[in-house]
Amino acid sequence: MTITLFWLCLTIVVYTYVGYGIVLYLLVLIKRLATKAKPLADITDDCLPEVTLMVCAYNEEDIIAEKMDNTHRLDYPSDRLHLVWVTDGSNDNTNSLLAAYPDVKVIYSPERRGKAAAIKHGIKEIDTEIVMMTDANTMLNPGAVREIARLMQDPKVGCVSGEKKVMARSDSDEAAQGEGLYWKYESTLKRLDSELYSAMGAAGELCVIRRQLMTDIPDDTLLDDFIISMEIVKKGYKIAYTSNAYAMEYGSADLHEESKRKRRIAAGGLQSCWRLRSLMNPLRHPVVAFQFVSHRVLRWTITPVCLFALVPLNTLLVLSGEGIVYTIIWILQILFYASAAAGVRISKYFVFMNLNVFRGMAYLFNNSTGMWEKAKRA
Repeated sequence: MTITLFWLCLTIVVYTYVGYGIVLYLLVLIKRLATKAKPLADITDDCLPEVTLMVCAYNEEDIIAEKMDNTHRLDYPSDRLHLVWVTDGSNDNTNSLLAAYPDVKVIYSPERRGKAAAIKHGIKEIDTEIVMMTDANTMLNPGAVREIARLMQDPKVGCVSGEKKVMARSDSDEAAQGEGLYWKYESTLKRLDSELYSAMGAAGELCVIRRQLMTDIPDDTLLDDFIISMEIVKKGYKIAYTSNAYAMEYGSADLHEESKRKRRIAAGGLQSCWRLRSLMNPLRHPVVAFQFVSHRVLRWTITPVCLFALVPLNTLLVLSGEGIVYTIIWILQILFYASAAAGVRISKYFVFMNLNVFRGMAYLFNNSTGMWEKAKRA
C-alpha cells in the first residue's frame, strides 16, 4: 500500500508541474501539423470596434495619476475607447481625483461589497460589446487594445486573456522575483492551452470579455476574473491568450504580503473548482475537461497534498529497505527542501506557493463576503 501511494503521489506531482506541459506541447505540435491556422488580419482605424476600459477600484488615490497617464498613452482612437472606473466603497480621495478627468465615467458605490459586486455594477452601466477589465495598479502596453480588437474578430472568441508581467525593484526582492518566475511558466502554459483549444481562465490584470456573455456571479466570489472567463468557456466560446497585450505590475512587497495574495488565490481556486465542476465532465467538455483538470484542478486540490505526502511515504520506504531507488529519491527530496530553506529562489517559492494552498483552505471557510485585504506592492 505504501509503495502504491508513493508512486501515485509522485506521478500526480510530476504530471501537474512537468508532464502536463510536455503533453500539451506535443498535442499542439500535432495540431500544427494537422491543421493550418489562418492568421487574423489587422484592423484599420475606421473599422475598430468601440471598447470600454473598466477599472474596479477601492482606495487607489496613490496610483490614479500614473494609471491615467498610462491609459492616455494607449494607441487607440479616443472616440472608440470609453473609460469607466467603478469605485467600490472608496473613502479616500479616489473619486475627487478621478473628477479631474472629463473622459472618465465614475460609477460609485458607497458600500464596499467586493470586486465581484463592483464588476456586476459596472457592467450594467456599459453598452459597448467589448469590455476590457484591468486593475488600477497594472500598466498596459500601448498596443494592448488594438491587439485585443484584432483577436475579437474571431466570433468563437468570447474572452481574451492578456499576459501578466511582474516587475521587481531589485534582485533582492524575493517575492517579486519568485512571482515573476512563476508567471513566466504560467504564461507558457496559457499560450499552449490557447493554441490547443482555449486558455484556462483569464487574470484580472487584463481580462477582456464580450459583454453579452457576462454571467452574474455571487458577490462572495474570490477569483471573479477566473470564474467570469470560464463561464464563457462553458457557453462554448474560447479564451484567446496573447502576449502582445500585457499588464505590468510590481510584485508583492515581501513574502508576508505575497502570502495574503496566495491564500486568496488558493481559496478562490478551491471555490472555483466546485462552482465550475461541470467543466470536468469529459462527456460534455472533452478537451476542456482535460485542460481544466490538468492545469487548474490538480494544482489547487490534490497535488499539494501529494507533494507533502511524498516525504513521509518515502521515509517509510527507505526505513523498510525497499530498494536503492527510494533512497535516491529520498535524498533528492531532502536536497530540494534544504535548498528551499537556504533561500534558493525557485525551490523556496515553489514550497511557499504549495504551503499557501493549505492556508487558503482556512481562508475560504473564514471569508464569506468576497472582500480581501490587498497585498502591498513593492
